[in-house]
Amino acid sequence: MTGGATRGRRRGIARPRSLAPFRHRAYARLWSGAFVSNIGTWMETVAIGVYVTEVTGQAAWTGTVAAAGFVPVALLAPIGGALADRLPRRRLLISTSLVQAGLAALLTALFVTGEPSAPVVTLIVFGGGVASALGFPAYQAMLPDLVPEEDLPGAMALSSAQWNLGRVIGPALAGLVVELGGFSWALGLNAASFLAVVFVLLPMRLPTPAPGPGESLRSSMLAGIRFARTDPGLRVSFGAMALNTLVAAPFIALVPAMAEKVFDAGARGTSILVTAQGVGAVAMGLALGGLTQRYGARRVVVAMLALLPPALVTYAWAPGLASSAAALLVVGALYLGALSSFFTISQLRAPPALRGRVLAVNNVILGSLYPLGSVVQGAIADTAGLRATTAGAGIVMAAVLLAVRVLRPGITRAIEQAPAPAG
Repeated sequence: MTGGATRGRRRGIARPRSLAPFRHRAYARLWSGAFVSNIGTWMETVAIGVYVTEVTGQAAWTGTVAAAGFVPVALLAPIGGALADRLPRRRLLISTSLVQAGLAALLTALFVTGEPSAPVVTLIVFGGGVASALGFPAYQAMLPDLVPEEDLPGAMALSSAQWNLGRVIGPALAGLVVELGGFSWALGLNAASFLAVVFVLLPMRLPTPAPGPGESLRSSMLAGIRFARTDPGLRVSFGAMALNTLVAAPFIALVPAMAEKVFDAGARGTSILVTAQGVGAVAMGLALGGLTQRYGARRVVVAMLALLPPALVTYAWAPGLASSAAALLVVGALYLGALSSFFTISQLRAPPALRGRVLAVNNVILGSLYPLGSVVQGAIADTAGLRATTAGAGIVMAAVLLAVRVLRPGITRAIEQAPAPAG
């Protein structure tokens, strides 16, 4: 592998810094398998949302199904993190992927034989969310075992770009597949997509976590929480992520409403805005590794957080659909840059023995505050309007960041300091 990279350089082929993680075969294989699975997941998400809406005619059921797959992340991420630090991560991720494949296959069978009820669909989606919540910390925790530390920011950014690229491709494929073959085909393809992750994980050999002697699952989770509270850099990162998730992230949930109520563009407008956000996120994912390598994680995350509020305000008051899409492309890039930086900081500061549990804290923040912020801002938007609500979120975020800057100058320097002792 190293010889091949050297020969490439001799031939004048310059690999961009942001793509450097792909030179590590194990990471490239895992990224590809996860990408295939992610496309399948988005296909199922869109297909299920359309089906439940058609069958029930109630938006409440559509929201309930979406929440069923998301809420377990907030509730079970600490357990998933503890398991990732106690069990072989490769086996854990294979097991949870097979459970998700089995549940997707069950859902496919129900659609082949009839029309399952909304409660049954919701229950199966919830089961898939539980498996994802328990397995995803293992996926995150194994990344530092696949690439060297200097390539870790790029690996995290590329993983985020992969998720957003799947978010663009999956829904488009779902519409085509449902139109040609029906809901069962979209769900069946999702079931098969999980096997891509299993296939690339089977030949991998990774370090096995070594939990403390006699350490229970509960004490393991508490140890991760204690370390996260002790480390100053993590406290700063978690606080910034909480602000970013609660105040800024709800723009994602409100994109369909912005397209429908503000621009009267319906599904076409939603597709345009979602695609613009995804393109911005993918572009940032490709650039973030090089930016972090050059300027450091602290400067990058500070810059992303500082630029995000004015970008949100610009998006909120964009006069037309085209200008709104252009602004949302920038918002999507900045939001992805900040989010990836939070996870990168956690990866770099967490000791290997605590990595899964520390990363689980990020998942809890994301899984709990994003739905809360979306519900609150949605309710405010019904009264104050979508433009004012989104612009207000940007102003509130800017005010909080300015207050922290004045009251706690230099607080972000903790991100560059040595991590707290693992004990």
